[in-house]
Amino acid sequence: MATKTETLSKETLLTWYEEMVLIRKFEEMCRYLYFDEPDKKRRITGVYLHLASGHEAVHLGAVKALTADDHVITAYRDHGIGLARGVRADLLMAEMMGKRTGVSGGKGGSMHLAWRPVNFWGGYAIVGGHLPLATGIALKVRYMNEPNAVLCFLGDGASNNGYFHEALNMAAVWDLPVVWLVENNLVGMGTRIEDSTGQPELVKRAIAYGIKEGPRVDGQDVIKVYEAVKEALDHARAHGPVLMEALTYRFEGHGVSDKQFDARDDLKHELEQWRTRDPLVVFKALLDKRYKDLDDDYARIEADTDKTVQDAVEFAVNSPEPGYEDLIANVYVDSDLVHGDPLKL
Repeated sequence: MATKTETLSKETLLTWYEEMVLIRKFEEMCRYLYFDEPDKKRRITGVYLHLASGHEAVHLGAVKALTADDHVITAYRDHGIGLARGVRADLLMAEMMGKRTGVSGGKGGSMHLAWRPVNFWGGYAIVGGHLPLATGIALKVRYMNEPNAVLCFLGDGASNNGYFHEALNMAAVWDLPVVWLVENNLVGMGTRIEDSTGQPELVKRAIAYGIKEGPRVDGQDVIKVYEAVKEALDHARAHGPVLMEALTYRFEGHGVSDKQFDARDDLKHELEQWRTRDPLVVFKALLDKRYKDLDDDYARIEADTDKTVQDAVEFAVNSPEPGYEDLIANVYVDSDLVHGDPLKL
């Protein structure tokens, strides 16, 4: 029996690889603009910047399993998910720099990316705070009898939050079409999962809520992630919630303020081991095994993604800053909608 990816074309798989390369390059550029830009211009500022380097296979594989009308929501390691969902790199970069042309009008920054046209709902900074929102979106889908599902990313640390219990419990009560995908990178901020969690196999928590226990999938393999999430989404549409994990590893600290990540010798050794299974390397090896003579394709992908990132930076740098009108916009409902003639609305 053919797997779901064996029916995908060479062109599709190369496009996926290109999108993963773009995510990696986008994150590397964000790091550069935060730390290393000459003259300390710091075009990306703020206390928090959470990079997704190392999570590319989870983000792309899971998002590609969605239909165009499905919904996706996440926490604050969100840049790669936005790119995978089809949000333009220039609009994302503009938001990173707090510009008016950004996806959130320059008001959200790195931790609050969202783009309504593709049902990408964010980007939320409060740990676990987006989980009840995922339940709410799934309730709307079920209430309106829509054939869609919700994919909710969360970190392993967020699974110890009260929001996790409340959101999964209500989703179970109402048999809502939502897949809870735990990006288990083994460390919640700086605490090992085995030191913070009584049951470190997080999928087993599904038993307590009476929902489907999904797989613990290899988060470094985009093909395995895609197939597992696709199956989970199909189940969620027909039968209700699924809790699953993708085992992965971040190649940067928890955020830019994480000073211990590069300092501890045990983390350096662990990082070296995980880099041997870099999701880009794993996917490239699969492509090379399946197809021949891809050197020209790889060269084009490198050039195209470099240009996309550079163009995004140029667009963001040249975009206007938000003004006073932007500051007060979206605070109140338009009075015409409240007091106007309802027949003209």
